[in-house]
Amino acid sequence: MPIIVYRRNKCIGCNYCTEHAPEFWRMSKKDGKSVLLNSVEKSGRWNLRITEADVEANRRAAEACPVKVIEVSG
Repeated sequence: MPIIVYRRNKCIGCNYCTEHAPEFWRMSKKDGKSVLLNSVEKSGRWNLRITEADVEANRRAAEACPVKVIEVSG
């Protein structure tokens, strides 16, 4: 099953991920960084398992990220 790995501490809050995959990403009102919805934090990385159907939108989000803090594997 594919997984998204997100390094939130490096996020610059550009909002591109929310534009490409809004059902997975939101902008935090507290610090202006992206939030990977329903993800689990482990060792400073936020992880979320996704279906094959959700890979394309999240790969677009990862490619659009100017600081490359989003990885989609699988």
